[in-house]
Amino acid sequence: MKGFMKRFRYGEKGFTLVELLVVIAIVGVLAAVVIPNVGRFIGRGRTESYAAELHNVQTAVMAMLTESATGELDAAVDATKDMETVLTDSGAKNLSQYLTGLGDDPDTAGTETTCVTSGCSYAFDVNGTVTQTTPQ
Repeated sequence: MKGFMKRFRYGEKGFTLVELLVVIAIVGVLAAVVIPNVGRFIGRGRTESYAAELHNVQTAVMAMLTESATGELDAAVDATKDMETVLTDSGAKNLSQYLTGLGDDPDTAGTETTCVTSGCSYAFDVNGTVTQTTPQ
């Protein structure tokens, strides 16, 4: 049995130090290429999500103004995350009725608010112009 095992492993000595260093160098080069690209994709995804949310808010404002009697907001709203503060027709319609996927604002714990989930804040003009402020 011992002779059989010697014959089976004859000539095998394992990996040399040079072979291991070559493999580590290849893995290092791959990591140097992949890591910056992953960071860039994450940043681009965040920017695109902000743009998509702005488009959704603008579409909801247009829908709300189309259904309102006056075609205007009751008052301009400065920098808010809470979509319930955007009103028309003396409060008969608010923007949260036209948006889905709203959540609670973590800054105002304990109160019921319907806020955008990206962390952006929005300013609304009386005629429905929307301005987005992204988080830093």
